[in-house]
Parts: sequence; structure tokens; C-alpha cells
Amino acid sequence: MARILGWIVMTFLALAVACYAVALLALPEFRPSLVRTLIAERPVAAIAHFAGSALALAIGTFQLNRWLRSRFVGGHRWLGRLYVAGVLAGSISGFVLAVQSSGGTITQAGFALLAVCWLGCTFMAYRHVRAGNIAEHRRWMIRSFALTFAAVTLRIYLPVSQIAGIAFPVAYSAIAWLCWMPNLLVAEVYLRFAGAGDWRAQRVGSRA
Repeated sequence: MARILGWIVMTFLALAVACYAVALLALPEFRPSLVRTLIAERPVAAIAHFAGSALALAIGTFQLNRWLRSRFVGGHRWLGRLYVAGVLAGSISGFVLAVQSSGGTITQAGFALLAVCWLGCTFMAYRHVRAGNIAEHRRWMIRSFALTFAAVTLRIYLPVSQIAGIAFPVAYSAIAWLCWMPNLLVAEVYLRFAGAGDWRAQRVGSRA
């Protein structure tokens, strides 16, 4: 029950932020000043980042659902291809935006490393599924989506930091790292403990 509830909350948050990203692209009057500046100065990278990230967010949470995976295998594969496309667009453009941002070296490094890790984890997931190693594919997909979910945690930390009265430049430099490193840590803890039984069962089944 706890796992189902966690998936429902995660899905709601991911879809909410994905819809927000789409709204930023479709409704110019809805854009905050930071987004307006990004799109004005680097339109291709900004649009690719919002669109790719929204696609990965909207798809990723359903890809992790075991019930859906087992009943819609063909759909899972096609959605997986779209997820990879979304990550490619979102991570490469995110790296471009990070290194060209005016947030300072710490902020640039945080977001740039996020983009590199996001692309790397997704590549490893793709590599393992192409090799037929499904257990390792799922482990890397959990890591990949933990980094995709940084789009959600970023939008939680930003208003919280402002409510707490932390100056935006200071908060943004910290959030550039906090939005994804704890996510990846939680994913690793899950893979080490909560998911250990699942992976062992899959390996035993594959040997039978």
C-alpha cells in the first residue's frame, strides 16, 4: 500500500510539473521573468529543455509502474523510446543553459553535472535493455527518473527558500545541487534495500 501511495504522489507531482512546463511554452503571458529571459536569450535551448523535460517527466513515472509494464509490453517499449528522446533533448539543452547561465560557478556546475548524470544514467539504462539485461536496465532507469524528478524538487525548494527568507542567489546556488543529489541518494538507498528482493527474484527467475 505504501508503494502504491508513493507512486500516486510521485505521478501527480511529475504530471503537474510537466503540465507547468507545457504551459510555459504555450502561454507566453504565464512565464515568470527568469523564463522569459531564458527564452529571449537562448530560445532553442530553452524550448528544447522545457519540452524534453516535460516529455520525460510525463512518461517516466508510468514506465516505473510494474503493473503497467507487465500488461502493456509494447507500449512500454515505445514510451521508453520517447522517454530517451525527452532526456536527450532535456539534458543536452540543460547543459547548454547551465554553462551559459549567470548564476555563478557553483550554480553552473550543479546544473551542468545534473545534465551529464541524467544523460549518463539514461544511456546506461538504454544500453542494458538493448543487451537484454532487464534487471540492470530497471536499476538505471530508477536512477534516471530520480534525476528527471529534479524538475519537481527544484520547484519545491524554490518557494520554500523564498518563504524562509533566503536570498535568491544564495538559495539558487544551493538548489542547483539539492534538487538532484538527494534524489539520487534516495534512489540508491531504494536499490540497496527496498528493491533488493525484486532484483534477486528477477535474477533467480532469469536463471530458471
